[in-house]
Parts: sequence; C-alpha cells; structure tokens
Amino acid sequence: MDPQGHGTPPPPMNPAAVQYPAGTPYLPYNHLYHQHQQHQQQQQTQQLQLFWADQHREIEQTTDFKNHNLPLARIKKIMKADEDVRMIAAEAPVVFARACEMFILEITHRGWAHAEENKRRTLQKNDIAAAITRTEVFDFLVDIVPREEGKDEAGVGIGGPDVVAGGDPMGYFYVPQ
Repeated sequence: MDPQGHGTPPPPMNPAAVQYPAGTPYLPYNHLYHQHQQHQQQQQTQQLQLFWADQHREIEQTTDFKNHNLPLARIKKIMKADEDVRMIAAEAPVVFARACEMFILEITHRGWAHAEENKRRTLQKNDIAAAITRTEVFDFLVDIVPREEGKDEAGVGIGGPDVVAGGDPMGYFYVPQ
C-alpha cells in the first residue's frame, strides 16, 4: 500500500496475455492501428490549421486585386445566372474568385489527406468525395459528387473505419480575427 492507503497499481498490460474471443486474430494490433490513426489525424489537423493561418496572412497582405487565378468574367456570368441579380459591384466577382480559390484549396487539402491515408501520391475523384463526405460543412455537395465506396483501398467505406456519419476527424477551422 502507498501512503494514501491505495493498493498497488496493476501491472502493465501484455497484449499477448489477454484472452480474445475466437475469430479475432488481429485484435491485439487494433490499439496500434488506432494510435496510428490518431497520430495521422493530429498531423492532418495541424496541417489544416497552418493552411488557414497562411490563407489569413495572405489575405491581410494582399494589395494587388487585379490579378486572379479564376476568370472574373466567368464568375460574373455565373452570378448573373440568377434572374434576381441585376447589377454586380466590381469588387463582388473579386471576392468570389478568392473565396472559390480557398474552397478548392481546402477540398484539395482534405482530399490529399485521404490519398495519403491510402498510401497514394495521386489525388483521385474518390479522395475528393471522401473529403466532402467527412466534412460536415460540405454536406451540400454530397448529392453532387458521386461516391465510389467499392474502390477505397482500405476495404471500408469512404469515411474510413473511425469516421461516423457527420463526424470529421480533421475538424473544420475558422481563423479568429
């Protein structure tokens, strides 16, 4: 007994000594798998936090509003597709262009994380679908982007074994201002 009157702590658990039900030969390694998954998710979360911090810093330092990666005329045409929109201020397509760029970058970032989970170096359509499925804020795209659950290398659905419906292992980040 220790000075507080508590008994001795249990000995460290030996996974080989634990009795597992029949039919579960790899269960002792399950905790290692979950530790690896948690580590990967922590890394992905840190990468997303850095991504958004960089985006915020880049926005604050922007002085050139004339050069854009996306065509403003096309954005304006899409905006005018709504019959209620009559006039569009000059800066509105500029803001939309930047927002679209950030949207594409984030989905790509999340899709890349899925590709890396599956030990691939090529971003595929199912990686983008997984990014959308895993991120609650992208739920509006679930019906637009087809899911190919049978083609996931892990042998499970796009969400992976640890992702519950509506749960995002990487979270969604807003940069505080």
